[in-house]
Amino acid sequence: MKLSALLVTLSSIAAFAQDAAQPEQPSALASFLPLILLFVVMWLFFIRPKQKEMKQMDEMRKQLKKGDKVMTAAGIIGTIASMEENLITLRTGTSTIEFEKAAILRVINNDTSAKVEEKK
Repeated sequence: MKLSALLVTLSSIAAFAQDAAQPEQPSALASFLPLILLFVVMWLFFIRPKQKEMKQMDEMRKQLKKGDKVMTAAGIIGTIASMEENLITLRTGTSTIEFEKAAILRVINNDTSAKVEEKK
């Protein structure tokens, strides 16, 4: 009898020691929390500002009109001679060049530069 009681006691102690030695498994949320935080930080610092910038660029391109002085993404500065839906003809000196509307980087009107100087 004493031997069987000793074996039962040893087996229960071994089972208890095994349970104590194994760390608890983290929950699914805790394991994905760093990944979720990384995505939130990327959205706040990279994606959201880029979306705002793209909206501003689209709005600027919608407000273009004939006679505006603009600069293209290639660095060419000219005056808008004519506009179609997505095609703009720029007059640069004595030549004319056609660009897509998406190639216009910014508007360089004299009244715009005066407003910028007033804000400073």
